[in-house]
Amino acid sequence: MRRRNKTQNRSGIATPFQDHAQLKRRRLYWIAPFLVLVLYALVMGAFFWLQRIRDDSVMFVTIDQELRQQRLMWVVIGLSVVIVIALLALWRYTRHRTQTEAALMAETSFRRAMENSMSTGMRVLDMEGRIAYVNPAFCRMIGWNEADLIGRMPPFPYWVPGRYESHQQTLDSVLSGKTPSNGIELEAQRRDGSRFVARMYVSPLLDPSGNQIGWMTSMTDITEPRRIREALTAAHERFMTVLEGLDDAISVTADTSDGMDLLFANRTYRSLFGAQTLGHSELLAGRRGRYTDQSVEIFSPSVNRWFEVHHRMLAWTDGRRVRLQVARDITERRKHEEASQLQQEKIQITSRLTTMGEMASSLAHELNQPLTAISNYSMGAVAMVKSGRANNEQLLEALEKAAAQAQRAGKIISRIREFVKRSEPRRQSVDLYVIIDNALGLADIDARKRNILVERDIPGNLPHVLADPILIEQVLLNLVKNGLEAMDEKLGGELHVKVTRQDVMIEVAVLDQGHGLAEPERLFEPFFSTKSEGLGMGLNICRTIIESHHGQLWAVNNPQGGTIFRFTLPCAPEPAGEPSLSPEETPV
Repeated sequence: MRRRNKTQNRSGIATPFQDHAQLKRRRLYWIAPFLVLVLYALVMGAFFWLQRIRDDSVMFVTIDQELRQQRLMWVVIGLSVVIVIALLALWRYTRHRTQTEAALMAETSFRRAMENSMSTGMRVLDMEGRIAYVNPAFCRMIGWNEADLIGRMPPFPYWVPGRYESHQQTLDSVLSGKTPSNGIELEAQRRDGSRFVARMYVSPLLDPSGNQIGWMTSMTDITEPRRIREALTAAHERFMTVLEGLDDAISVTADTSDGMDLLFANRTYRSLFGAQTLGHSELLAGRRGRYTDQSVEIFSPSVNRWFEVHHRMLAWTDGRRVRLQVARDITERRKHEEASQLQQEKIQITSRLTTMGEMASSLAHELNQPLTAISNYSMGAVAMVKSGRANNEQLLEALEKAAAQAQRAGKIISRIREFVKRSEPRRQSVDLYVIIDNALGLADIDARKRNILVERDIPGNLPHVLADPILIEQVLLNLVKNGLEAMDEKLGGELHVKVTRQDVMIEVAVLDQGHGLAEPERLFEPFFSTKSEGLGMGLNICRTIIESHHGQLWAVNNPQGGTIFRFTLPCAPEPAGEPSLSPEETPV
């Protein structure tokens, strides 16, 4: 009774396929036996017909016994031939049937092997929603056996308890053929109680006549891919949140045949330039294909702001080479730098004035000599005129010497005024020999007072340097003055100023024979000084000036005793074919 109920509960979805197979098999089976029976009937009919003719006809009376036996033999032979032919036909049919059954078994085994090796769960529902077929992958996915599922009506054992209504709605959409082509996501429960998320695709199942007899569903466990996708989505959201929250303007563009294509722009970029490539192209500043790891400061006229821009080439998600640009707004920083530079200039002027104050007595003594000579020559000329013994040649000589001394005093005063007057920093192509000559001219007074000889070692054909002559003159004068003060205890000696060329840089060295350096690593720190009355700002200011000229300033001990101060300056570009540089257009 239980077996009968189970048979009644099973779906009849396989019946059309069985009927079709039986119909084809029936067409093959009846031909050979029917042919044999027909031939046998014909032979037997012919035999009986001959027997009747023999009994009724006079002709057969005259035939002897031997002829009758011969005819009987031919009948038997004919019947045997028919039987042999029938047997050969049966053998051929049996052989063909065996081959067909072997091919069918091989194909069935092959399809069964494919079903068993599939990781996608296959399930067949009839038109009423009854489970008619499940493959091993489906059973492994939900943990239930095939015997527990075949013939079951909803609710199915893998439905999540408490969510039957949702599962029933999904089943209704499957049976009505309203499922989307991209599948349905649903949650199922395994036999052990664990749950998983699956994506189900549905397609109609047709019989050999083309009539729909059910629904074929395929299910794939997407729990892990979904977890990975959710993790990637969360990571992408966090990454986008960080990018959108940055104050830097970030943009990515690609070169196309129609121009530049903006692939990505964060919130800061969009707020400044909109969703256009104008800002990226403006900050690119013609540097296409010439990127370095160093940042570039670029002014954007469209937003009237300064940006520190980094460029990088990278591979996009589709393999294209794109341009990444990160622009940081440095407008406020530049304002502070300009204010700091203005303050630095004031400090430099104060330093120059302090230097001149320290040299005031020496300058007074230096000016006193030409002024005394002028006075003496003038009084001598007056005396000759009053005595009436004036000689034109003597008067002319006295006046020329007085004029020469006046010019000497004027040069000293103009040099001092040029050194202490305030001027805007202006980098230009300048002859380093002129800078050294002016600085040593100012330091010569102090050198003669200390009985120190200042020697110059400057090679010929020295290229010009790109510098502000007043600032570099201040640096050199400060270094020479420090060297003279360091040699004050020796009461004599020599101080050397040596110039050498180092590729695209010019190196200036000041070598003294003083007491040397005790703490060279702290020499350029602010407010650190080896002098009891020093403020510790002179060398720090000097280093700032040199570094603003893209050079370096450092100090080492002199092997012959004393200290060597060295600083470098960039060579000016060749004048031929080179445009003149404005004060802010300095090469990097």
